[in-house]
Amino acid sequence: MTETAPRPTLEAVAERAGVSRATVSRVVNGAHGVREALAERVRRAVEELGYVPNQAARSLVTKRHDAVAVVAAEPESRVFADPFFAQQLRGISKELTAHDNQLVLLLTEGREDHARVGRYLAGGHVDGALVFSLHLDDPLPGLVRRAGVPTVFGGRPGWDDGRDGVVYVDSDNRGGARAAVRHLTGLGRTRIAHITGPLDQTSAADRLAGFRDLRADAGPGLIERGDFTSGGGERAMRELLDRCPGLDAVFAANDLTAAGALRVLRERGRRVPDDVAVVGFDDMLPVAEQTDPPLTTIRQDIEEMGRLMARLLLRGLDRRANGDETSAIAAPAPSGVVLPTTLVRRASA
Repeated sequence: MTETAPRPTLEAVAERAGVSRATVSRVVNGAHGVREALAERVRRAVEELGYVPNQAARSLVTKRHDAVAVVAAEPESRVFADPFFAQQLRGISKELTAHDNQLVLLLTEGREDHARVGRYLAGGHVDGALVFSLHLDDPLPGLVRRAGVPTVFGGRPGWDDGRDGVVYVDSDNRGGARAAVRHLTGLGRTRIAHITGPLDQTSAADRLAGFRDLRADAGPGLIERGDFTSGGGERAMRELLDRCPGLDAVFAANDLTAAGALRVLRERGRRVPDDVAVVGFDDMLPVAEQTDPPLTTIRQDIEEMGRLMARLLLRGLDRRANGDETSAIAAPAPSGVVLPTTLVRRASA
């Protein structure tokens, strides 16, 4: 068995820097009150010795674990296949890494996983949680509340668990949908259909509401429910064409749905955009630029949504560490941040 050298200790760093152990502890744990010259000597000794703080001991001092749970209320097959989640996780990871925090990813494959996630959050392993892709009947908000974990949600809350000032980050889904329909109407399209997302999620419900804002006369035959997947887009597009063969435009609730719809339109011999114009939502470049034809869509900054979620949580944790115990996030109502959306024109419309 290979022998390893003993890990440098706090005492070794203190001896190298010529300061007390308490001074080293304050510098390592980010406390104030150490003269810069002494702090620099400590940092130099830490680097020379390769000292790595013991996280358990450090947590006892700082009351922080420097770890954040990211909870996606979706099965892993969806999270790892949908580029939306990849972009959102990239934004979260960048922000946490920039502040030397670890990301702990928790997925909910089924209802039995909720209890496991709730126990983990309540177990004191993380400083806070970022929770997204919730469905209206999801128990996660209640589990998070009972765990007492500071939390920022991705998406407008669609539930009422008795709390005020729930912090969330969302995009202007309703306004983006109106922009999509306005664009199609401006192209002279009159029979505009909508493929929704899962309507137990507020993003899909808001996009449907935006569609109806401008197409209040659209009958139920021009609206078909999807599920934010390309397969769901294919199924919905077939249903729409069977019911309304004369439709001349489709607003799809996301880019994956639009990609599925485009495949069916091609199979049915409909030219895009000559016969049917198509607009998606998200502007996920791996999808929108590679469809045939490239997809006109509503852009939301998915990565920035992730970064902002993490930033709001970390700021709230810092405020609590500095003595504000009234709220981990300390966000006055209204506590939602809604990012703008923009129309990106490509060949499909």
